[in-house]
Amino acid sequence: MSAIISTNATGPLAIPFTPCAAAVPPRRLLLVDDHELVRYGVKACYTELQGVPLQWLEASSLQDALEVYAREEPIDAVLLDLNLADCRGLQGLRQFVHAHPHARVAIFSATQDEFVVRQARALGAIGYVPKGAVASELREMLSALLWPQGAPQTRAPASAHALFPRFPSSALYDRVAELGPRHLEILEMVLSGCTNQEISDEMRLALGTVKNYVSSLLLALDVKSRSHLVSLFR
Repeated sequence: MSAIISTNATGPLAIPFTPCAAAVPPRRLLLVDDHELVRYGVKACYTELQGVPLQWLEASSLQDALEVYAREEPIDAVLLDLNLADCRGLQGLRQFVHAHPHARVAIFSATQDEFVVRQARALGAIGYVPKGAVASELREMLSALLWPQGAPQTRAPASAHALFPRFPSSALYDRVAELGPRHLEILEMVLSGCTNQEISDEMRLALGTVKNYVSSLLLALDVKSRSHLVSLFR
């Protein structure tokens, strides 16, 4: 504590002086979406949370997002759209987590398919934010993303339900959540209709290795055939 020196009729007088509290630093988010109107709307609606200002960074493609994150660290959370011009499905999430292992990435998508949500979680997403969420739900999710140990005003740890949509328990989806990243990637390609040869070419794996992966998928998910597997997720 310092003092301001003033004077009065009898001599100098020391008046204690306490500096003003420093402004609360903003929380920084990277919003990755190829629709400019979506980015504009989110930024306009959420300029602060819990009395803390938000600083939004933007990217319209995965490559832009990777570069912005590397250049602008630290960033508190990333909202990543599922479908961008330079990546499809959950490939963007895989690439982002691989490039920036410590990034806190949440999927930001209009897709609310249970398989996609559980797969994103298994691949390392810390949340799944539906674009169609009402304002109060979106505020709750953003707060949980930014303050996993509790927002400034509540200090209550974030619930997992605040970060991911709720689905009824399913043994099949629980088994999917236990798969490793490579199995999940191959599963996604199988469900997209790719043949073993196409998976082999895309992932640069030997055809025999791909067949082994597919066989282990069928065994892990307790299904009898490739067509049976596809039908379960349709």
